[in-house]
Amino acid sequence: MHDQVQVRIEALRKELELGQQRMQDLERQLTQVRDTMLRISGALQVLEEIQAQAATADTTADKSNGRDELADAK
Repeated sequence: MHDQVQVRIEALRKELELGQQRMQDLERQLTQVRDTMLRISGALQVLEEIQAQAATADTTADKSNGRDELADAK
């Protein structure tokens, strides 16, 4: 009986160690994925801001061109 208990204790310790290692690997992967998503989010935000500025510049240029054409027509 004592030997069976000892064998089971050792088996459970090994399983626990493997579980801890797996958890550390998963936490490392989670950190990497989170960091990647933050970089993507930041890049997306910058590109959206650039796009918004370009759209504003285009609208301003269109309005300026329209005024020039009206002034030339008079």
